[in-house]
Amino acid sequence: MSKSNQTELNRQRVRSAWFFLAPMLIVLTLVAVWPLTRTIWLSFTDAKIDMMSGPDVNFVGLSNYIGQYGLFFTGSEMINAEWWQAVKNTFFFAFVSVTLETILGLAVALVLNAEFKGRALVRTAVLVPWAIPTIVSAKMWDWMLQQQFGIINLFLATIGFERIAFTTDYPMLSVLIADVWKTTPFMALLILAALQMLPKDCYEAAKVDGISPVKVFFKVTLPLIKPALFVAVIFRLLDALRVFDVIYIMTGTNEQTISMSGFVREKLIANGYIGEGSAASTVLFLIIAGCTLIYMKMTRTGADK
Repeated sequence: MSKSNQTELNRQRVRSAWFFLAPMLIVLTLVAVWPLTRTIWLSFTDAKIDMMSGPDVNFVGLSNYIGQYGLFFTGSEMINAEWWQAVKNTFFFAFVSVTLETILGLAVALVLNAEFKGRALVRTAVLVPWAIPTIVSAKMWDWMLQQQFGIINLFLATIGFERIAFTTDYPMLSVLIADVWKTTPFMALLILAALQMLPKDCYEAAKVDGISPVKVFFKVTLPLIKPALFVAVIFRLLDALRVFDVIYIMTGTNEQTISMSGFVREKLIANGYIGEGSAASTVLFLIIAGCTLIYMKMTRTGADK
């Protein structure tokens, strides 16, 4: 094939690729790019919930980010106290929940990967919490942890302990219990998929050599599933950083649990400050985007090695 024909063929392939990608790109622009662009623009204005556009909306520059009513350098504080509390709550929730879900998910995946009678039924049952909508599972745990009539407090009273107002006295613990219960199956499913891809030869050789199962896990299994485990952790981390529903349903706007998304909701909906809420939304987006870029950088560095 001549060079000119090869060039024309490549052009046709590029045109075909753009033709098939165009619908997806258009939809992506409508549902993602435009709302994000609009949010960033509103973060530089003094828009209110009853005044989203028009001559009454003024450009205020970085006032929603920096200044007396901003998120940073408010005059008396380097970071707005309410925003900083939401940031701390979110990162604490993300770290603890992802850590627990990874450990428990790995344990569940190891059990499900073993061969035993009724394994298919157990695998299906384990996925039930993940299949339940977050709103339903959060409300379910809210009822079970209820001080007067919750089943957990009824059990505690039966065995002689005092009733505990979990969502009032221990709001973060309550939220973590509900989230870990729901999301552990997600981690287990991803890790199980990685375990099923491992070659059996390594385990057979280790069994012949008389190596203990614990040593096999740390020397063989864990290194082999580390890439998949890392992907599962980063996916769950990104999801945890934008948490809203489970916290809002169980504890509302409690200062001890309010997340960055909850802070945004308070500014946008409860107070009607669209400009300030949009600024917080933009910062939240940048935090999640930063975590994604760090993950991509780390995986690229690992691949180069």
